[in-house]
Amino acid sequence: MKTYGTYFQNDEAKPIRYGEINLINPARQRLRGEPALEGVEAFPVFQGFCGTDFELMKMGRQHKLCAKFPEGESRLINGHEGVVWVPSENRFAIVLIRGGDSYDPTRYTEDETYFEYGCDKADGLFCDKNYFNPDMLLHLPQKYEGLRKLPLSVAKRLSFADPYACAVFQLERMEDLGAAHNFRVKMAKHKCSEEEARLLAKEETFERTVVFGLGMTGLFIADQIRRHHKNAKILFVGRSDEASRKVSFSKETVNAQYLCTAGLSEEETAKKIIEFLGGRATLFVGTSGSEVEHRIAFEHKVLGCNGIYNSFSLGPRVTYDTMPFGFENHLIFASINFRQEHMEKAIDVLVDSRYDEVVELIDKEEFISDPLDAYENKIYCKGAPLKTGIIWNKKYIEEGK
Repeated sequence: MKTYGTYFQNDEAKPIRYGEINLINPARQRLRGEPALEGVEAFPVFQGFCGTDFELMKMGRQHKLCAKFPEGESRLINGHEGVVWVPSENRFAIVLIRGGDSYDPTRYTEDETYFEYGCDKADGLFCDKNYFNPDMLLHLPQKYEGLRKLPLSVAKRLSFADPYACAVFQLERMEDLGAAHNFRVKMAKHKCSEEEARLLAKEETFERTVVFGLGMTGLFIADQIRRHHKNAKILFVGRSDEASRKVSFSKETVNAQYLCTAGLSEEETAKKIIEFLGGRATLFVGTSGSEVEHRIAFEHKVLGCNGIYNSFSLGPRVTYDTMPFGFENHLIFASINFRQEHMEKAIDVLVDSRYDEVVELIDKEEFISDPLDAYENKIYCKGAPLKTGIIWNKKYIEEGK
């Protein structure tokens, strides 16, 4: 079976192409202990572009994509954020991206395997049709069942299901680790039970939060923190002008402060962060993709004693001086992806959100005529929208709503 779409390949000049592709439909497993199922046909309807796609494209330029290709193939259909139409069930669905032979797809052990549609070993959404494990085609809320056309505003919001699910998981990890990391300190200070101390430690994890990097992942993590920890002090740190639309939207959405680092040295940036927070950070979330993150947190001492560093950027190396690191009792963790329950929570939040307001469209014909140019000069260039989306199949979209 053939289709048309975009795909990544190992090619220095053309790491992404649009054209005819031979589809495959191997049986895939959602979780360990479940049967491997062949995919059912689905038509991608609306897709969002993710920074991971851009990183994969750059890997193709460096001939480093072999491990990401589906078995037996030398290309990967990209795309992992969006809505599909399932003709056999007459409904829209969100594809649960991550599965495999593992008990918990957020973390797998040495004898377990995983795949990710559009990212790793399995073809994704940027094509006219594809096949997905039927148990991984998640339902939209009941009010959207039975629709034959999905309002464009809802499609835009749901293109964030994958990254927002990551944020739901991030909150879970930060709460779990924060409670475990500091509950004994709270027991000693407050002379309370372990149960009470864990609750105090979890809450105080977010007392002074830095989100370093102003993109959608950082915004979503901050959103989850605000929804569950009303008293958290949250500071976004980025290079965008304070008056820009994405800064004002981010501040307003999560009731946060913002520090623009343009023209500031690292030392000046660190000093201003501490001033904004009223002390050193209890939590530092790195989402900028730059190595400045760890230097600000550790070398310039923005992260306070017993603080937690959430490394959510792909690419940067994190280093620290072991002497202050040990004595200040810092905790560094990095974990990406999510479970099905996280994506289901994300869907419920997103359908009633305002996140469609930050999605700008690129015309499909413009994109497929030169996807490389689109990635480099429109979607991920300086001054690009906070989020770019594409209507892939207009048949299923109600554009006026």
